[in-house]
Amino acid sequence: MEFNVRRLAADAGTFLSRAVQFTEEKFGQAEKTELDAHLETLLIRAESTKHWTEKIMKQTEVVLQPNPNVRMEEFLYEMLDKKVPTRANNHELLGECMIDSGHEFGPGTAYGSALIKCGETEKLLGSAEKEFIHSSAINFLTPFRNFIEGDFKTISKERKLLQNKRLDLDAAKNRMKKARVADARSAELNSSPPLGEEYVAHFSYMLSFLHVRWLKAETELRIAQSEFDRQAEITRLLLEGIGSTHAHHLRCLNDFVDAQAAYYAQCYQYMVNLQKQLGSFPSTFTNNNQPAGSSSASVSVPSAPPAASLPTLPPNQASPALNELRSTSGTRKARVLYDYDAASSSELSLLADEVITVSSVPGMDSDWLMGQRGNQKGKVPITYLELLN
Repeated sequence: MEFNVRRLAADAGTFLSRAVQFTEEKFGQAEKTELDAHLETLLIRAESTKHWTEKIMKQTEVVLQPNPNVRMEEFLYEMLDKKVPTRANNHELLGECMIDSGHEFGPGTAYGSALIKCGETEKLLGSAEKEFIHSSAINFLTPFRNFIEGDFKTISKERKLLQNKRLDLDAAKNRMKKARVADARSAELNSSPPLGEEYVAHFSYMLSFLHVRWLKAETELRIAQSEFDRQAEITRLLLEGIGSTHAHHLRCLNDFVDAQAAYYAQCYQYMVNLQKQLGSFPSTFTNNNQPAGSSSASVSVPSAPPAASLPTLPPNQASPALNELRSTSGTRKARVLYDYDAASSSELSLLADEVITVSSVPGMDSDWLMGQRGNQKGKVPITYLELLN
């Protein structure tokens, strides 16, 4: 208990001494030991590194997750040391919506099929985005965060300790300065000591006390200088490690750029493949939102000509299979040569390479047959079909 009280008193005395020294420096009543220029430069570079590392981290998080509410939720899960629940991202949600609507309109229709294809591509984009975010978090954000929460905290701790050692040193210098002044005055009095035995005894005691005080101040100053120099060296070595931190962050930056390049290249490839898949749709369908005569800067896709522009087969030149179909009024299987978008509710939309059932209806135009796909029925143009054996 006695040791703890003494230690507490010593700590309180040290804290009070530092507080007095700091206050006097602020009011210009005490001198301050300046750090060497090299150490000051290292401290400025460390602060700059910390400042910009935090800003880059924050902006990267905004790029990877633009939704601030989701970022806050992920931060809370991280603080509670809990796993972030898996959720679909915006591309995946859009893809699910497109796929569901495509099935609702019918996968056999041109619009329904296009929605399904776009939805599947959107889900691929969502998966690629998740992989990019995961890779960036591990290879880029985590090393930056480790520096802020690890290395820089150590630097800040040692820097604060250096500040305390500097205050101790300056306080010791101040005490030494006062002891020297008192010792000089005692030397002057010693040259002309007062008369009388009592005065001589008292004067000798005061001289002895001042000398002991001067020796104690000198010892404290030497110890404080040694501890300050040692702490300055430790802090300097830590600050010089910022150079290796920059090198490590540069490698992380290269990894981040590589991940971005791979992600955008993958997304581009997905979209090119989707354009090729949609390229088989007729121009009347893909360009139905463009006014007549307008030009577009978008990539054009090849399309099959509409039924009206295809040549028709005169009745006397019809294929034997078609003549047989018309004469027997039976049904046959036919392969679709081109995509066809129905122009009215009486027609049936077609997809290239699908197989449907066709039949001849009395009184129907010779250029058309009745097509059936499951429960869907409607007229289909003959020139879009190839009858199968």
